[in-house]
This record gives sequence, C-alpha cells and structure tokens, in this order.
Amino acid sequence: MCGLLFVATTVNYLDRQVLSLTAKEFIYPDFHWNDDDYGTITAYFSIFYAVCMLFAGKFVDWMGTKKGYLWAIGVWSLGACLHALCGIGTALATGAGTIEAMRDLDKASALAIGVPTVGVAMFLVCRAILGLGEAGNFPAAIKVTAEYFPKKDRSYATSIFNAGASVGALAAPLMIPPLAKAFGWEMAFIIIGALGFIWMGFFVKWYDAPEKSAHVNKEELEYIHQDDAAEANNASANTEEKPISLFKAFTYKQTWSFITGKFFTDGVWWFFLFWAPGYFQDVYGYKASTGTGMMLIMTLYAIVTFLSIYICKLPTYFVEKKGMEPYSGRMLAMMFIAFMPLVCVLAQPLGEYSAWWPAIVIGLVGAGHQAWSANLFSTIGDMFPKSAVATITGIGGMAGGVGSFLINKGSGMLFTYAEGQGSAFTFMGFEGKPASYMIVFCICAVAYIIAWSIMKALVPSYKKVEV
Repeated sequence: MCGLLFVATTVNYLDRQVLSLTAKEFIYPDFHWNDDDYGTITAYFSIFYAVCMLFAGKFVDWMGTKKGYLWAIGVWSLGACLHALCGIGTALATGAGTIEAMRDLDKASALAIGVPTVGVAMFLVCRAILGLGEAGNFPAAIKVTAEYFPKKDRSYATSIFNAGASVGALAAPLMIPPLAKAFGWEMAFIIIGALGFIWMGFFVKWYDAPEKSAHVNKEELEYIHQDDAAEANNASANTEEKPISLFKAFTYKQTWSFITGKFFTDGVWWFFLFWAPGYFQDVYGYKASTGTGMMLIMTLYAIVTFLSIYICKLPTYFVEKKGMEPYSGRMLAMMFIAFMPLVCVLAQPLGEYSAWWPAIVIGLVGAGHQAWSANLFSTIGDMFPKSAVATITGIGGMAGGVGSFLINKGSGMLFTYAEGQGSAFTFMGFEGKPASYMIVFCICAVAYIIAWSIMKALVPSYKKVEV
C-alpha cells in the first residue's frame, strides 16, 4: 500500500511540473505568450486547487476509498493529457489552422487574432481539471493509511508516501524537458499524464479494504485493528467533540493566526515552483532541456528535500531538550525558520558570479518553507480540537491559495512590464528583468517574518480553543 501511495504522489507532482518545465522553451513561442499570460495560468491554478481541497476529503469519504482515489487520479490524469490538445485547439479556434502556422505568425498578427488569450483560456480549463483531481490525492492517501496501519505506524507510513513529492521534484527536471525536446511538449504532457492511468490498473488489482483483501492474513488484520478496542472505550468514556461551523471558526484569533501564516507564505513556495525554470532561462540563459538547466533545478530540490527533514526537528529540540510547552516550542522554532528566507535577497547578487548560487539560495528558502509549513499545520492540532482540524485546514488552504494567486499573477505582470522597459527599469542596481526578479525575491525574503509577527500578536501564548 505504501508503494502504491508513493507512486501516486510522485506522479501527482510530475503532472503539476510539466507546464513550468516546458513553458519558456517550448510553449511560449507557440502561443506568443508573455510572462503575464503564464502568470495568469499559474495564479488561477492555485485558486482552483485550494477551492477543490475544501471538498476533496468529503468526496473521498462519500465515494469510498477505492472509487474516490480512482476518480481523483483518473480526473487529474485526464486533465494532464488534455493539455496536449491546447495547441491544435487554439490554432483551430483562432483560424491559424495548424500549430506551425500559429507559431510563425508575427506578434502583431498573433495579438490581433487572439492566439495568446485563447491559449490561456484553454490551458486554464485543463489546469482546472488537473487541480480538481490532484486535490483528492492526499485525502485519499491519508484514508488508505488509516485503513491499513495502526496509529503508531501511520506517521511513518505517511512519511514514506509523502516522500513521493520529493522524488517527483527531483525526477521532473530529468524527465520532462528531454521528453519535450525529443517528442514535443504535447507528448511530454501525454506520457507523464498516462502514468496515472497505468497506476489505476495496479490499484484496482491490489487494493481492497483489509477485511476483504486476499493479501491480508488473520494476524495482519489483527495488527491493523489493534486500536479498535481502545477507541471504543474512549468513545464511551468521553463526550463526543462538537463540530465547528465555518462561521464560528472565523471568530477565533487562532483561526486568523493560521490564515496569516498560510496567506503570506504559501505563495513563496508556489512562486519558486512555477517560476524557477523560467528564472534560470531568463537571467542566465540555461534552458530547462539543457544539462546545466536540469542540474540547476535538481540541485535546488535536492537541497529542499534533504535539508527540510533536519530543520523540521527543531521544535522537538525545544520541547524535549529544553522542556518547553509544545506550542511555545513550535513558535520559537518557527521564528528561527522565518529568518532563513532572508537569504533570498542574496540570490540575484550572487548570481553575478554563477547561476549555481541562486539555485543553492532558492533551495535553502524552499527547505525553510517546507519546515515552516509542517510546523504551521501542527499549530492547528496544538490549538483546536480534532473535530475542527479539517475545517481550519480548509480555511487556511483557501488563504494560501489567495496569497499564491496574488504573487503569481503579480509576478507575471511585473516581469512583462520590466521586459518591455528594458534598462529603464531598475531596482537595487539591477536592470530590466533581473531587477523585477530582485523585487519578488525581496518580498519572499520578508514574508515569513511578517507572518510570524502577526501570528505571535494574535496568539501570544498557548490557548486551546473550546468548541
């Protein structure tokens, strides 16, 4: 089961990355896009995904684990493959006829017949379908974990399948650009998207509820259900927790603390996720399909993957070694983590010496974000009863989606404007597009300190919410 969940999560991340790793080099020329167009697509995907996350868990519960998971990965794989039709669809809709003819149009003609606008609209539809399906991956995977593992093993099982995101991040720059270069960007979407349909066949064959599975023997079933008796006793001994309404949730400062943490910082992660490949091409000339381009992205995510594991242990040190109360220890750890992204302001200046320095710096920022995000989610359990966790998580996810929308759309507009202004656009000694990237890096650098300060002001000390 862990193997199936691991592969699904890896495929999930690969499908999400195809666009960012093919956009600048392959897709921009076909659709005559600028960064504003691409920013629109990445911005709205953040909103699509966040909204769908609000309902994905309830859908999986309603459909059941097997059908719910199959629907989720089937929908997102279909959405991934449909991206390949955006080119010919735009060519036909605008009257260009073929992708080749559409690509050869001069810029004025392309704008006149609306190629960029129609192309953006078609990609938005595909991204909406992708986001709808991808939102179901983690709720379904967590449900499988709860079915197949006792409580003491669930966090370990979750860490195994969640590692698929890191593997996907490392594999994406090595797989996707070469596929696009060899077979076209359309085939990159189809080949990566088709992996999900292959996974569905294995899931249908191997998955069933433990009680019905031919692969689970009596001793394993007893091991899986070892918590049942204790849970039954606790249920009879304790008063059932009351659920929290959406309106009521907004009346707590603790909710606004979580909203703040997500709104200010989620966009930083999504910005680097969607724009890092373009940054290395725009500023340093390394396309994602080149060996150096692939290694730069891979190095970035390798730092994120391995360093974040150690940073995440910081709260444990304060709680176990220093004897601090969990919430206080977590907030102290998050304060230290909030200072890590300040190195972001060094990315552009150090890039004057080598493109490897920005890759390393962005990797450090990404590692800090992952550690911040893990601890931020844990504050929900610190402050809210279990009956409210899903509701607060959904609210925070929406706030993070809005923040991601703003930074991605704003960045696209800024980059397009800076490119048009050329050397007339300056910031901190940089000109043109490098200057615009420097502005966004500065925003990313201070986002976490601002978020932590507001969170601390809202909830200065531990206070459990009583529903």
